[in-house]
Amino acid sequence: MRLFSSSASPFARKVIACAIARGLDDRIEIVPTNAHASPPELLAGNPLSKVPLLLLEDGTPVYDSPVICEYLDTLGGAPPLMPPSGPERLRVAIMQALADGIMDAAVARRMQVALPQDEGRQAFDARQKAAITRGLDRLEGDPPKGLEDVGAVAVACALGYLDFRFAQEPWRETWPGLAAWLASVEGRPALAQSAPR
Repeated sequence: MRLFSSSASPFARKVIACAIARGLDDRIEIVPTNAHASPPELLAGNPLSKVPLLLLEDGTPVYDSPVICEYLDTLGGAPPLMPPSGPERLRVAIMQALADGIMDAAVARRMQVALPQDEGRQAFDARQKAAITRGLDRLEGDPPKGLEDVGAVAVACALGYLDFRFAQEPWRETWPGLAAWLASVEGRPALAQSAPR
């Protein structure tokens, strides 16, 4: 399998971390990709020109990160990162959606950095920052327990992206429960080996 990826993408990191957690990383070739340049090979697999994109051995394209992670969960013999059914599956899916939303807002903020900061862009940035704050507030009240599911992996990748792209806006003092949780899991291979560079 080939994974079109960017080392700066928190969504690609989530997929790589899930692959490592499931012991599948040796079955995946990472293809460094600049999605902003819309390379033809990426567009052939994902018309949206976004990473991550997983190309299966038969050429089937799989996107985006929740779908790829769900597919990876069907491979190998490791315990699944998504519970099979019931309330626990719903809890993990909601946590992944919340973390993905934080990543969406943070990436949107990052894309605006180099643009002129007129009133409209400042309002857009404030809206995205408020979404991140509300998401972190929700997670602080109900943080992940360990790193055993895709929701927790997604939260770790979201927090890591905030550290990577918004170090000037430290979050740990405001959300100490999340900070303590991240400190307890960030040394695990799935996160340590997938950290942005």
